[in-house]
Amino acid sequence: LILDGIKYKLKCTRTGSNDFQIAVSGDESKSVASSVRMLSDGGYLISSGGMSHVAYQTSKADAASGMRLSVAGRTVAFSPDYDPSSLRTDVAGKLVKKLVPDGAHVKKGGAYAEIEVMKMFMPLKVEESGVMTWANNEGAALAAGDLLATLELENPENVSTATVFEGDLDVKGWGSLDAPAAASATGGGPHITLKKALGRLKNGMAGYVLSSDAIDQTMKDIAAAVTDSSLPAYEVDEQLSVLNGRIDGTLFDELSKMTSESKGESKFPADQFKHSIATFMGSIKDEAERASFLTLTAPLVDAADPYTKSLAEKVPGAERVLLQFLDILRGWISVERWFCDGISYADAVDNLRKANKNNNSGILDICRAHALDSTAAIILKIIESIAEAGKTDVASPKITSVVLGAEGLVDTTPCLTDIASMRGNKTYDILSQRCRNVLIEESLPSIEERKTKMLAVAKSLVTSTDDASNEVQELISNNIVGSDILLPILRDSTDVKEQLAILEISARKQNRTFEIKEMTPMVEPSILKFTYCNKPKTSVLSSSAGITSITDLTRAMSSSKLSDEMTRSESESSLKSQDQDDTKFMRTAVTKICNAMSDIQGDLNAFKSLLSEFPQFDGSAPRCESGPANVLSVLILQDYSAADQDSLAQSIEQLLACNLEHLEKADVRRVSFTVSKDGKAEDSQYQLPSVFTFRESSSFKEDHLYRDIEPTVSYQLEIMRLAKNFSLSVLGDHLSPSGQIYLYKATPKASALAQDKKANKAPRIFARAVSFINEFSAGSFEQLLIEAFNALESIKTSVLPGDNHLFINIVSASQSTVIDPVAVEQVVASILKRYSERTSRLGIAEVEAKAVCKLADDDDSHPISLRLVASNPTGFVQVMNTYVEAADETGTKRVFKSIGGTKASMACSGDSSWEGLDINTPYPLTRPFDAQRKAALRSSDTLYCYDLPALFEAAVEKQWASISGTQPTMVMFTTELVVRKKSGGSWTMSDYMKGDLELVETQRKAGKNDVGMIAWLMTLKTVECPTGRQIVLIANDITHKAGSFGTREDVVFKLASEFARKRRIPRLYMAANSGARIGLAEGIKKTFKVAFKNPSNPESGFDFLYVTKSDYEQLGVAKKELIASPTTLNGEEVFKITDIIGSEPDLGVENLKGSGLIAGETSSAYEDIFTLTIVLGRTVGIGAYLVRLGQRTIQKVSSSPIILTGYQALNKLMGVDVYSTNDQLGGPAIMYSNGISHLAENDHLSSVASAIHWLSYVPTVRGGLLPITDITGVDEIERSISFVPKAGVPYDPRFLLAGQEDDNGEWHSGFFDKGSFTETLAGWAKSVVVGRARLGGIPMGVIATENRTAEAIKPADPADLRASEAVIQEAGCVWFPNSAYKTAQAINDFRTEDLPLIIFANWRGFSGGQRDMFDEVLKYGSLIVDAFVKFQQPVFVYIPPHAEIRGGAWVVLDASINESVMEMYASADNARGGVLEANGAASVKYRIKDMVATMHRLDEKLKSLDVELQERVCEVERQEVMEAIKEREQALLPVYEQISVQFCELHDTPGRMKAVGVIESAVEWKDARSYFYWRLRRKLAEFDLRKQILETYQVGRGDAISPVEASKLIRSWFLETPGASETLWGDDKAVLSWMAQQHSELELKIAQLNKENVIQEVFDVITAGGNTAKIGTAGIVEGISQALLTMSAEEQATLKEMIKSTLKL
Repeated sequence: LILDGIKYKLKCTRTGSNDFQIAVSGDESKSVASSVRMLSDGGYLISSGGMSHVAYQTSKADAASGMRLSVAGRTVAFSPDYDPSSLRTDVAGKLVKKLVPDGAHVKKGGAYAEIEVMKMFMPLKVEESGVMTWANNEGAALAAGDLLATLELENPENVSTATVFEGDLDVKGWGSLDAPAAASATGGGPHITLKKALGRLKNGMAGYVLSSDAIDQTMKDIAAAVTDSSLPAYEVDEQLSVLNGRIDGTLFDELSKMTSESKGESKFPADQFKHSIATFMGSIKDEAERASFLTLTAPLVDAADPYTKSLAEKVPGAERVLLQFLDILRGWISVERWFCDGISYADAVDNLRKANKNNNSGILDICRAHALDSTAAIILKIIESIAEAGKTDVASPKITSVVLGAEGLVDTTPCLTDIASMRGNKTYDILSQRCRNVLIEESLPSIEERKTKMLAVAKSLVTSTDDASNEVQELISNNIVGSDILLPILRDSTDVKEQLAILEISARKQNRTFEIKEMTPMVEPSILKFTYCNKPKTSVLSSSAGITSITDLTRAMSSSKLSDEMTRSESESSLKSQDQDDTKFMRTAVTKICNAMSDIQGDLNAFKSLLSEFPQFDGSAPRCESGPANVLSVLILQDYSAADQDSLAQSIEQLLACNLEHLEKADVRRVSFTVSKDGKAEDSQYQLPSVFTFRESSSFKEDHLYRDIEPTVSYQLEIMRLAKNFSLSVLGDHLSPSGQIYLYKATPKASALAQDKKANKAPRIFARAVSFINEFSAGSFEQLLIEAFNALESIKTSVLPGDNHLFINIVSASQSTVIDPVAVEQVVASILKRYSERTSRLGIAEVEAKAVCKLADDDDSHPISLRLVASNPTGFVQVMNTYVEAADETGTKRVFKSIGGTKASMACSGDSSWEGLDINTPYPLTRPFDAQRKAALRSSDTLYCYDLPALFEAAVEKQWASISGTQPTMVMFTTELVVRKKSGGSWTMSDYMKGDLELVETQRKAGKNDVGMIAWLMTLKTVECPTGRQIVLIANDITHKAGSFGTREDVVFKLASEFARKRRIPRLYMAANSGARIGLAEGIKKTFKVAFKNPSNPESGFDFLYVTKSDYEQLGVAKKELIASPTTLNGEEVFKITDIIGSEPDLGVENLKGSGLIAGETSSAYEDIFTLTIVLGRTVGIGAYLVRLGQRTIQKVSSSPIILTGYQALNKLMGVDVYSTNDQLGGPAIMYSNGISHLAENDHLSSVASAIHWLSYVPTVRGGLLPITDITGVDEIERSISFVPKAGVPYDPRFLLAGQEDDNGEWHSGFFDKGSFTETLAGWAKSVVVGRARLGGIPMGVIATENRTAEAIKPADPADLRASEAVIQEAGCVWFPNSAYKTAQAINDFRTEDLPLIIFANWRGFSGGQRDMFDEVLKYGSLIVDAFVKFQQPVFVYIPPHAEIRGGAWVVLDASINESVMEMYASADNARGGVLEANGAASVKYRIKDMVATMHRLDEKLKSLDVELQERVCEVERQEVMEAIKEREQALLPVYEQISVQFCELHDTPGRMKAVGVIESAVEWKDARSYFYWRLRRKLAEFDLRKQILETYQVGRGDAISPVEASKLIRSWFLETPGASETLWGDDKAVLSWMAQQHSELELKIAQLNKENVIQEVFDVITAGGNTAKIGTAGIVEGISQALLTMSAEEQATLKEMIKSTLKL
């Protein structure tokens, strides 16, 4: 703003609906608060600094005059900003030409440059005279406001410049930004502070600006207010003060006394306050008076109520604030539900507008409130408050939360659950993870509960109660025992016996996988000693055992079989015997409790005496032959910080090094030290202790890999499989209710990356979960899975989700549990499927589950180890591989043996099989196709092309699952179609042009393609074709050069499409591409040079590009990569480049030639076969045209735009970020609404499933038999239609087709089979309904009229600021340009799908208004006729009940358009048809004079008056009679108007239509289903026979008969049959019966007809005369001669004899 020569640059921040903070731009530390309200007369009420002013804008701001305001009656004029010395462009474009050179003088108004804007050239002119200095070069891309040049003004004194204001504004209220917050904290009582703070929070949540500092200050204000003991009194007093004099005085005084006494330090008696009001109300006898009192005191009771529910004395306002927090949370959820889960902003706004059609202000409020960065900060603060309150004791002296002790905390769970489910971006993820953590914390048992239970069981163990062992077992199975509470509970216990009992419980839990024989507690040295032995190991199958199914596995694991399998080789037997020996040896475990490390380190003999407890130490027991077997555990109760861990480990190592001899003597295999980290419970939980493990195999050096892992658990984690390829760091360990979960950050090692160079270098997370349970169950697996998910979500790590791995080991304490492996596989598969979304969100690429089970409940059956590996590479189809541990071929090690084939390998989606791998094989860095899948996802949120066949398999299986039939074992077989050069080697487009290429059916591994277009020949065993149907599937490989179309891609597409056309099978195209390929000649790019106009000043531009002579000889002469002309530059001969050809393939325009090739192919394919495009990703340019040329389109809703130019390019062209996504240009909101996309589906699998469903209506080959399905159990053929339209009542036409369930749940059937109708093009031209359905199992196309008013919405283009959305109301029963075009397109689609068609016609005509005539309604209406003329299958046009066809609508539907296929019908009695509606016809053809004549003919009174008029002679009398006649006519006119309309309507009835031959028959609506079913069957059979007749006439150049004549020939054959008649010809069932009975006779007639046509053709040729006869006769003789050469001797003799006898030779 410029005022009095000073330019004020102000920054206005909106902090509320009417509130603003105004600061000087550049120094925003100080500001003034202002409030602005609109007045009804257009003015503004402005409040600032405690003063109010009224202002009016008298002149809007413009470049010429500036802006004028009237403030408090004074006029304030702001000058326009005018600086002619800076030459800028106010539009985006390209600087095409400088019209004046640098330093030239330009006159005022003179043009100085030309710019190109949206392909238009515009001159730019100077506003003052001066000297130019250019700041930009020709060819530069310009954004709006860019500086092109500066102008040194000729007369600078003529131009005044403004001075920019700096410093503080001299206005009242100016000050620091923090001042308002501070003032709010100090001004007024705590209730005022709270109200203002909550108001600021709510403004922030409404989307107004609230900085992070302001949020912190606001939360402090709330904390100060809610902890003020006087808050309740002030809040209640505020409500009480307005009741003075309105309620009983005694009660008022009593209540006032309570509030005034509580304004100090004393607690407000909220319960007593409410009780006093309730008691008084109870004493009121009069009902009306009581109701009035209740209304008056309701606000007062509401104000006091929250203070009765705050349980923490120090936070009296907790419940009061919690209620406000809950309102904020609910409001935020209701806003963000529109935007979360990955919905784009544009789509969210579109959905909002649809849901709130007449509430623009509400939409604006929601969009404003979606200020996610600031609102999320507030929500996070609220969640933290709730979390802290949930885990803090209300009696705690420390105030951790403003809602501490609020009773309503339980009510927050639904809100937290809602937020926990939100997805879409990083902000949502942070909030949802925090909410999940809070919910998890609330669900777990507390530390104190667990300690109490454990102590109780320990005491019963000390006192040796009868039930002690059962209690111990229950405690262990419930996972109450845990290493987190072990050391703290030991430290708290003073009784050594109790300590040892606690230790025994822990030992029994940790050693559940062993068989414990004897427990010996030793009180004096605080030692627990026990003996144990190994349980039998799982069985190992022979390498030669064929396990193709779970049944085979069960058979192999039976006792007799097992011995056979296991004794086939010595090595296997030895492996078995070794395992058996291990189970016999008795081992000893000693556990020592020490208060501090010094207890065992200080005394040299202490450790030796500890080792002496092992029986082998003094020789009293033999050593284990297979190696050391005993275990020593030491528990240290003293706390050691995490920082001391390494030094602690070293000191223990030194201790053990000094005692190596004693350790060997004691036969110790492992020593472990468990040390307390920190004895304090933090966040209601103890830290897990440090665990140091030292093994004899490592010379008792610490195994760092197993630090902090319980020794008995470490073996079950299979950590060594991680260690080879990854560097591991611990992210955390979690003790969950059902097991222990360890999380590792795994970073690929350099050595592993060297082996796998394409591997993802980013770290990933390995989660290892172990659960020790009594027996495997679905519940136990699911619980551990959920807890593993929770653990993954709770860690704070920078590791991006992706490539993570989850290993779940269900260790059964009792290996005698009998489990069916089939059940295990089904359980794991179903649970993982249920949690697939969460698995994907956590970036878990693979879930591995291990379970040990037995197959039979007998002693001879051995336990086996099952390994189930699940992955979901596509995100839709889960691949489950089941393995069992088996011996390898040498019999020396265990390997994974797969059970049966994997679905993924058969579906050709690739599978990382573990078949034959050692069970300790390290995890690889990558799985097959990981890189491609990520590239496809990153490029266009789509799938890798080789994963698509698996989707088709899943879609077909889904189709089978929806019916009761038996699914084939394999529902899909796939062969890849590969282009090869006939002579071998690589190929190019030129090879195709020469005809040297062929398309070969090949079985090859996925990912072997070297071209970005893939094609398959698929055989799908669908429900309607259980024997299999073939389709050709073509897909872009978006990971190959961004899925662009080069010439090689075009050739693959062309040949695959031709292959489909040749076989006449459906062709499906999966579109995800980036249009035609663009390239540059890289060799020349590195070589060319530039001839600058001024080499010392390159900014001035250049003349040409060139290459040196040597480069030209190499590139131009030898390689022909460029064309150049010689010229001289600085005295040296150079070659000016005129054309760049390049050596690389597919650089430019040749790709467009290829695009033209496949565009033409797709157009031909649409006419020849069934074509369908499924858009699964971005499709650009030629990709978009292929979509349209293939016509039928299914579009995925998200990230699958169909566009010609990307939004970024358009934004750059316009210089403004107008579009934010490609979906705004070609997403479903555009393409589904304009009829390009027939169907819109949510995801990849749904899109493919829709394609499979669409195929179910289509013949297996073009022109083949329709796929008729059995409707037994679904619907009946011979049934009445129970849905009947009512006259004058609009209804959904879909009810006519599909039926309807009424409000009472009663089903009213429609015309088609129940559930068979599928609508397409539903988003476009809604005044017509089109789709496909089945009639008695026979597929049909259907078109129906919408009789209700529909809306056509034309969106506003964001690029045009003046554009607005246009909503056009389209009346029902009328064809508009769009609906006429939709009708024609649907007819063409049905024609190329070979579907018969029925039209439920109810059109009053075409819309003939000016707009629709201009929009070419005539053209599109004509297209309907064109489509009918080409139609070859039966077409029925039926006028349903209370419907009509009028005027032009009848013209385009009449059967005479194509009488060979079309028939018209009408509903009996109440259907109508005519040129005009009855009212219109009456107004034209039955005018008032005609009505008067009818009155005089029919009305007796008028008749008598007419006679009387004739008899009267006197003029006066005649006048009286005439007036009486006129009066009578006026009285009768209304009824005769109705009579005239009725009379005209009777000309439009079905009876007349039938009589004049425009319809075949009048069909009752209730019987229409049965009638048209038999009519359709008859027509299909008749058309098939007619087709055979027509084919007999195609033997030569003779005249063929028309289809109508062929039908007449069939009719004549029918009438020749004995007993046939004209009446029977009209009976569809009779004709069908005749065709079945006379099948062989009809075949003979066809053969005879064929023979006659051949005879006629030969006769015509020989008798034609002239050259035709000579050439024709010679041709016939030559043809016979060549045919003889192909025959056997016997066939030749027969033919010769036939010729001889016929010609009488």
